[in-house]
Amino acid sequence: MLVRGTNRDPHPQELHEENIRRMKCTAAAGVVLLLSFLSPGRSAPLSSCDVLVKPISVSNEDMLGRWLYIGGSSDLPGSRSLAKLLKNVWLDITATSQSNVLNIIQTQRILTKCSSLAYNVTFENSIMLIEQPFYLQEVYLPTNCSDCLVAYEKVISGTDTFTSLLLFSRRQNVSPADVEMLKRQAECLQMPSPIMIDPNSEICPDNIPPSEGLAALNSLLEVKLARVFARFLDSVFDFFS
Repeated sequence: MLVRGTNRDPHPQELHEENIRRMKCTAAAGVVLLLSFLSPGRSAPLSSCDVLVKPISVSNEDMLGRWLYIGGSSDLPGSRSLAKLLKNVWLDITATSQSNVLNIIQTQRILTKCSSLAYNVTFENSIMLIEQPFYLQEVYLPTNCSDCLVAYEKVISGTDTFTSLLLFSRRQNVSPADVEMLKRQAECLQMPSPIMIDPNSEICPDNIPPSEGLAALNSLLEVKLARVFARFLDSVFDFFS
């Protein structure tokens, strides 16, 4: 004996309620998807990151002259706490008698005191190198700012490797769009959000005698306890920021 099913055509009211239920589910899924793109800390899309962090070509002539530090991100011990105290930094890059060597005078104001360092670097094939007293390799990333330079550094000291992302400009001020691009690059490189310099701070004068070179930084990198203390300071400054 065959049993006939009890299926019947749905009532119009039932169809209406089912359509509403489906619309609610679709809207909820859309909200979740939208929030996933807006969530803080989400990595930038891979396709855009490929463009943002691809090194560019920079000539020796492009490097020469005065560069003002605008802001950046780094995992060097103490870098984030130092950035809170740093009022300004400028670099004066000049050629030397050797075609692949540049001289850098770096002058900075920490709180109210200015100091200056002088050192030579090797610059070839759009890569800056320092091999002593520690190893540093610097390449350059894209920027939409015509008079800016975005540097991505890798520093090796002993068995430890640190990275920095730095924005320089010929001017003290850059556009919000330029800062936003730097933040996107930091996001792509999975680095902390950049800390920017106050563009209205007083720049140090040119006549400060340079001292110590890179030896002071190398001493900090080599002392493990100093790194631990520097990282502690970083966490304190970030907590109260």
